[in-house]
Amino acid sequence: MPELPEVETIRAYIDEKVSGRRIDDIRVCLPRLIKNSSAGDMKKTLIGRTITACSRRGKYLLLHTDGPYSLLIHLRMTGSLIYDAGGGEEIRAQRIVFLLDTGKLIYRDIRTLGCLWLVPSAGLTHIKGYDTLGPDGNSPEFTTAYVYPRLKGTHRRIKSFLLDQTQVAGLGNIYVDEALFRAGIRPSRRCNHISRVTAGRLCDAVHAVLAEGLAHGGTTIRNFVGGSGREGNNQDYLRVYGREGQPCLVCGTEIRYVKQAGRGTHYCPHCQT
Repeated sequence: MPELPEVETIRAYIDEKVSGRRIDDIRVCLPRLIKNSSAGDMKKTLIGRTITACSRRGKYLLLHTDGPYSLLIHLRMTGSLIYDAGGGEEIRAQRIVFLLDTGKLIYRDIRTLGCLWLVPSAGLTHIKGYDTLGPDGNSPEFTTAYVYPRLKGTHRRIKSFLLDQTQVAGLGNIYVDEALFRAGIRPSRRCNHISRVTAGRLCDAVHAVLAEGLAHGGTTIRNFVGGSGREGNNQDYLRVYGREGQPCLVCGTEIRYVKQAGRGTHYCPHCQT
């Protein structure tokens, strides 16, 4: 599933390309992806409106318009937004196409698990999972002062805590494994056993791995492409994720892979305690 760096990579490109563009028509190839409206209502609401910006919270994208309603998008496993200026090759798995006054914006989704909602342009969206998001993992609000009291107040395992979007938004399996390795924390460690100093190290690690992912255009394991249709290359810089059975880049110990709460988890048994 695209995580914060992947979604932010898409957002930055799309915001640059479509802000100020008018929606002239919408082609809906798979209406069931629109979760709180019909294809017809979405067309009536958005056609003729101008896109004013593309923003992000956690793993969600919000396509703002100059009207009373905007479009909230969750990419899920294989979704992506791609801007096509015209004249390029046909993009496979096109599910919804926004024809703009210049070019087109394509919602592409191979496994068709994504979700799109019409939401008010101002105020709460009333979409479950969005209004309750915690601070982004790369935001100034994600600090030791924020996270340490929350860690001390729960007996959960740290990986489960970091995957909880109400605690910190935007993290998924890849960047949680990478952050915990960088911080030297085993994924199974109980939150209330983590000291303030270690919590600070964890915050720094989360900021660092997200910044690295952004710098490399996101991580492409299978299907992720950015807003231009290009793959990211952060997979070439991962330290533990996907490296089970290989030597740790720091100490040489074999990277282990386990299932934790149903999630594949990678860690170094020597570097992480």
